[in-house]
Amino acid sequence: MDNEELIAAMAGGDDTALRELFSRHAPWLAARLRAVLPAADVEDVLQETFLAAWRGARGYRREGAGGWLWGIARRQAALWLRRRGRPEALLSAVGDSHEPQSADPVEAALSRLELADAVEALGPAGSPQRETWRLMYVEDRAVAEVAELMEVPEGTVKSRAYQVRRLLRAALRRDRPLRDGSGR
Repeated sequence: MDNEELIAAMAGGDDTALRELFSRHAPWLAARLRAVLPAADVEDVLQETFLAAWRGARGYRREGAGGWLWGIARRQAALWLRRRGRPEALLSAVGDSHEPQSADPVEAALSRLELADAVEALGPAGSPQRETWRLMYVEDRAVAEVAELMEVPEGTVKSRAYQVRRLLRAALRRDRPLRDGSGR
């Protein structure tokens, strides 16, 4: 069963589908959660994440299981931190990137807008570069998995990932002042 079928089965009450979805996604979710949570809290937030996924499976809109689960995990991490009185960690817990973010909400919003503009440089939604970016950098999937999902060789995925990084770098530099006059 693919992820979409597992979520549909889960919505129908199939706990075997929940276990399978957990075994597929818990390792990478845990790795990403470790970047924003104390290690002792990761397992608890994972359990809360999959419990919320179980409860919300009927509302799933086929937007990509990895992104859907990561969105749930981010919200659960934020709730977990809020309940434990660690509001200073909330911004990084709910952010999309592993980069340190500005505490200034205006700066954070501008950064998100710059990234959204840069993603537009990858082409329309569904284009090979945009899909490669989504699967590899948003859903955090491995090259082999992306190749299988896109039905292309792994070398093609690696080439597209290189193009994606190059395009994003160029788009993000476009409106920034040059630091040393060399474009770097």
